[in-house]
Amino acid sequence: MKRLENKVVIVTGSTSGIGIGIARLCALEGADVVVCGRREEKGLQVVNKIKEEGGKAVFHFFDITKEETIESLIKDTYEQFGHIDVLVNNAANVALKDGRVDELTVEMWDAIFSSDMRGTFYATKVALPYLMKNEKGGSIINIGSMASTAGDLSSTAYACAKAGVDMLTKMVALQYGKKNIRCNCIRPGLIVTPENDAHVPQFLKDIFLDNIEVNRYGCPEDIGHLAVFFASDESEYVTGQIINVDGGMNSHVPTVAQMKALNKRTW
Repeated sequence: MKRLENKVVIVTGSTSGIGIGIARLCALEGADVVVCGRREEKGLQVVNKIKEEGGKAVFHFFDITKEETIESLIKDTYEQFGHIDVLVNNAANVALKDGRVDELTVEMWDAIFSSDMRGTFYATKVALPYLMKNEKGGSIINIGSMASTAGDLSSTAYACAKAGVDMLTKMVALQYGKKNIRCNCIRPGLIVTPENDAHVPQFLKDIFLDNIEVNRYGCPEDIGHLAVFFASDESEYVTGQIINVDGGMNSHVPTVAQMKALNKRTW
């Protein structure tokens, strides 16, 4: 299938993990994909893999915390291809252990918000004029996190920043919908990647699997499939949506796993 043929798709933070999954699937659907991140060697490996699979991709250096690299990415992509159709705001500082409120410093808080909230905002702001040049407009896809759905014991700054991404999604969808710009957000659950597999403790995997309503953890392609839909013309009537891709973890009350262990339905 070539659902993204003739579309130019920028995937920020696509030198690892979820970003690679999104970039690969977009390329397999016919898009010209711009792989970008801080690690050129890793980025070129992704580009080469995409080309080996019959797709089209280029690499561009990008640092979500540096405004000039965001501007350069968008401007250079437009000059190279003549149009930009899709922006996937995936780059973020995944600080799963950033701590409780009393443990956080202002510097830690600002560092996480700089990448996860401010960077997403600025990439969107810079890309909007180019997306609006298209007759059919364009699609912005934000990668959020299920961390924004409820309070937790840590990850305070990360969760708050991702909650900001949720609201930014709705703001952009509202303010630019009449200009044919769609904006949606994907909230991944536990996504196990080659990069993080060895660093996620087994006890944490077990807790997640107890609460996930399917029989496996997520993988980057699970996020990539929904991103392809949001990038394609199939989703022309879908905007302002925030969708969990978490194996059903957020679909139930928080006591389900424990009640299952007791073989009880209710008290």
